[in-house]
Amino acid sequence: MTSPVSAAERRRPLVVAIDGPAASGKSSTAKWVARVLGFRHVDSGALYRAATAATLRAAPGDTGWTEDAVLAAAAAVTLVPGETSFHAHLDGVDAEEELRGGAVTSRVSLVARMPRVRDWVNAMVRRAAEGSPVVVDGRDMGTAVFPHARVKVFLVADSWERAKRRLVQRLERVPTDAEIADEVDALVQRDAKDEAQTRQAADAVLIDTTYLTQEEQVERIVAIARAAMR
Repeated sequence: MTSPVSAAERRRPLVVAIDGPAASGKSSTAKWVARVLGFRHVDSGALYRAATAATLRAAPGDTGWTEDAVLAAAAAVTLVPGETSFHAHLDGVDAEEELRGGAVTSRVSLVARMPRVRDWVNAMVRRAAEGSPVVVDGRDMGTAVFPHARVKVFLVADSWERAKRRLVQRLERVPTDAEIADEVDALVQRDAKDEAQTRQAADAVLIDTTYLTQEEQVERIVAIARAAMR
């Protein structure tokens, strides 16, 4: 679905905004969509993780995590364009493994709820989209960050399927039902924390991915984007 846009907006590089709750498959699907379309991918979640990792480096404990402290630490974060995506660097170095570690994962929701940190991330994402067409994913991409994006998609899936997908990615094997149940509990708690920042734009296309392959998800989004480009 496309939003009513002005002629000036249509002259800007196309933004494909993909939103949804944690573990709904946003980032992996967005990367694939960007690759098919020949766009760059921007993962807003990586910026929250980078700010969290930078704060952990500056304050390894759980005290003193104010907005000012997080923003001061985030000065070490840069968003570097690559051939197919933007990469969040810490002190000029790609730190992907550190960003995906358990210490960052357990604290990133706290950082993502800080209004001024959200403003910082949103500004970084908007700048990345100024010069070339992008596929962006995260939370409130189609509402607060790119309210006039011509392509908005909101991905959902049931909690069991989301938990299973997350564990397969993390463990690189098929998880047990007990492991999935524990992960469901963690996801439900994460959803509650992130509820205010996980809203579907009124003009976004809702796609339930519970019973879709990733290839099917990508095909649907690519078709929507190509229709908007025409």
